[in-house]
Amino acid sequence: MSDDITGPVDGQVSPRYAGLTTFARLPRREDVSRCDVAVLGVPFDSGVTYRPGARFGPSHIRQASRLLKPYNPQLDVSPFAGQQVVDAGDVPANPFDIAAAVREIESAADELIDAGAKLITLGGDHTIAYPLLRAHHRRYGPVALLHFDAHLDTWDTYFNAPMTHGTPFRRAAEEGLFVPGHSAHVGIRGSLYSPDDLVEDAGFGFTVVRCADFVRRSVDDVIGQLRSAIGDRPLYVSIDVDVLDPAHAPATGTPEAGGMTSRELLEVLRGLDGANLVGADIVEVSPAYDHAEITGVVAANLAYELISLLARNRPA
Repeated sequence: MSDDITGPVDGQVSPRYAGLTTFARLPRREDVSRCDVAVLGVPFDSGVTYRPGARFGPSHIRQASRLLKPYNPQLDVSPFAGQQVVDAGDVPANPFDIAAAVREIESAADELIDAGAKLITLGGDHTIAYPLLRAHHRRYGPVALLHFDAHLDTWDTYFNAPMTHGTPFRRAAEEGLFVPGHSAHVGIRGSLYSPDDLVEDAGFGFTVVRCADFVRRSVDDVIGQLRSAIGDRPLYVSIDVDVLDPAHAPATGTPEAGGMTSRELLEVLRGLDGANLVGADIVEVSPAYDHAEITGVVAANLAYELISLLARNRPA
């Protein structure tokens, strides 16, 4: 551990079930002089269309992250040693006004990004991806967007509401926040409202990797396709945990049968080593539906892999 970096509480000194429940028992933002990576909670779920409860996702993921250790053998990196990683707390997003909440989320993200931090955001429902993409666009321009989800999330409105968890990437496309032809949906499956859903989505320039592809293709083959599409562009990763099969992530708002395994998803993320990752979110964890912290544990590990990628590719 570098002398000027404060890492997580030592699990061999203090039991993992003791102390403050920050992500991975990392220091709070206010406890250190700088931060290179900020884990930010957004307890907001006013954009859901089925099961609510993702407002409790950030605290649930933090609780499940207590078991994380300081060395990642899969990526051969100590993600908390070469960069100052902090828990930046939660955005107090307005639960009664989606437009106000979007502004608050964007403002909080702007502040951390302007201070030099890379953001790993814990949701919250998928509505939050839209203000997060706006904040990242302000710093990096249009990003390559890698979107893991059972659903396209490019619908126009729900009940005439333009900002919900099913519309963030439609709004992002309209504003040019990501690069068409260099972005992808991964894990798409399940029923749709109409064949037109696919036609409209194709117009936004996403490569589509369906969940069925993981039956017929190797994970390495999928990674190669995604890396070719992304190139060296600034990369933003958005993960809806419903991309996973309900056996691996039961605690989510709109579960769909036939999803990815947690092992497949972790391996795809590790395959992004060397990509120009600039930020990410993990959303739609609804803990009231969790059993034995199954979903919380996988979400915490997804965040850990993303932080590890930032450590692996941090400029010398």
